[in-house]
Amino acid sequence: MADEHNLDTHMDEQPEAVETDAGEDPASRVQALEEQLAEARDQSLRMAADLQNVRRRAEQDVEKAHKFALEKFAGDMLAVVDSLERGTQVADQANEAVKPMLEGMQLTLKQLLDTLRRFQVERVDPLGQPFNPELHQAMAMEESTSAEPDSVLKVFQCGYTLNGRLLRPAMVVVSKAPGEAPVKIDEQA
Repeated sequence: MADEHNLDTHMDEQPEAVETDAGEDPASRVQALEEQLAEARDQSLRMAADLQNVRRRAEQDVEKAHKFALEKFAGDMLAVVDSLERGTQVADQANEAVKPMLEGMQLTLKQLLDTLRRFQVERVDPLGQPFNPELHQAMAMEESTSAEPDSVLKVFQCGYTLNGRLLRPAMVVVSKAPGEAPVKIDEQA
């Protein structure tokens, strides 16, 4: 019974009417309401824009996650590529007993490189190109009369990119002009 009484008293209560100043004219009241409406619209537009920005950022994050999800795996696979390359380089190609194994290694290497390329892992082989510190890591400098200064003379290890992002720099030997002073390395850097 007490619950019914409480329920009845709550139902009998009327929402409070918005208090208006008896002396306020309707035109100023309309103007105040229009200002409130404009402010509410502005807030609504801002919230919609914020929501759109959050959605766009989330889509970009997902796209980057898909694009670079293979980064660690591809980086680990480069050690396999390096081993196969070294194996094919040091194999005695004149030995008939080794030829079938060498051909198998070369085919495996080609298949692995093709697979990496399908997943946008691209090889950076800068031999003869100008040195680019964003893609190459200089291991040494050598004097050369046949190559332009600051160009790549030798490649110790090819570099790789994944979707345009550097996965591993190419390790290279860079040319310098004969008699050129050695490059000083800033040890504080």
